[in-house]
Amino acid sequence: MTTTASYRFDLEKAWCVIPAYNNAGTVLDVVSRCLRQMDNVLIVDDGSTDMNLSEACAKLPVTVVRHTQNRGKGVAILTALEFIKDKAADYMITIDADGQHYPEDIPLFFPILEANDYSLVVGCRDFSGKNVPRSSRFGRSFANFWMKLETGFDCGDCQSGFRAYPVKYIAQLKFLCSRYNFETEVLVKCAWAGLELHSLQVRSWYPEPGKRISHFRPWGDNFRISCIHAHLLARRLLPIPVRRLRPKPSLSIFPLSLFFSSLLRENTTPGGLAAGAAVGTIIGIIPIPGFQSIAIVYVSSRLHLNIVLPLVIQNLFIPPFAPFLCIELGYWVLNGTWLTEFTFTTLCTQMYYRIAEWWIGSLLLAPVFAALTAGATYLVAAFIQRKRSRQQ
Repeated sequence: MTTTASYRFDLEKAWCVIPAYNNAGTVLDVVSRCLRQMDNVLIVDDGSTDMNLSEACAKLPVTVVRHTQNRGKGVAILTALEFIKDKAADYMITIDADGQHYPEDIPLFFPILEANDYSLVVGCRDFSGKNVPRSSRFGRSFANFWMKLETGFDCGDCQSGFRAYPVKYIAQLKFLCSRYNFETEVLVKCAWAGLELHSLQVRSWYPEPGKRISHFRPWGDNFRISCIHAHLLARRLLPIPVRRLRPKPSLSIFPLSLFFSSLLRENTTPGGLAAGAAVGTIIGIIPIPGFQSIAIVYVSSRLHLNIVLPLVIQNLFIPPFAPFLCIELGYWVLNGTWLTEFTFTTLCTQMYYRIAEWWIGSLLLAPVFAALTAGATYLVAAFIQRKRSRQQ
């Protein structure tokens, strides 16, 4: 963690923000508990229809901003950002209105915020308690995996809404998303902008099944989140610089032993190694002879993957085995029969046909072999990881 000499954390320049939408049963309790931790509390009523938050909070020392209709959590956070930016705030701490988070954990953020004004801190929810939905556990692991590819940051819970945002830096970024997918987009773009990302453990509470009020729509919101991950991943692969709000730290490859050691250790989790194996397989199969290694190094570095494993995996698909399978499959797709005549004419004179068949076959075979190598790599890496943890 780096520090800023001229910066000094002032609790008066920090705001607690509570986006609320139809949380009548919990929001007032959350507000009162937040007031015990911070003086500046802002509620963004995102078009609630179950209560009048302005009237309910009239006697409390809080500010309420209301949307006339529900516009999404992302817009609610951006509305709060615009409001407190004019108050010369340094940090905005967001917490959900459904009671899932403990406002008493807000002071846990302060030691990190005291270091500088460009840290984004995520409160990682403790899922060891009861009543934690299985979908939440899976969703968190799934989102963390893509977050790692897009940023290289190993976030413990990139779906948590309990966060601290650096106001003046977030205000300079532009966002596409307006709902729950905003929380994914903002993390990735902050990492790309050069802000420091941190995570810390916080408590969480879930009511019994059937009693929890959630406005997360599994199909619609998961689809939006998947779309923004696809967009960010594609953007990451493009060799176009992203906007940085802070200078990139200088890199050195000396001593060389440390440089190559870091390459070997990069993203060596089972999921990361599996993704690397898939990349090595796909690039090893597609017909770009002589450029596979270059492509693997580029893609792996852009996605923060282990570079060594994909380079090794590609050797499983060197000619003639993989090209032969691809050409045969491509020929069958185009002609409905297998290629059985191997002569100078079919292999050389008709080379342009074979290249087209090679491409078609590779596009069909690459995903299949990628799934197989990724699955095998994941199982082996997970087994080794468990074995080492037991030995320790």
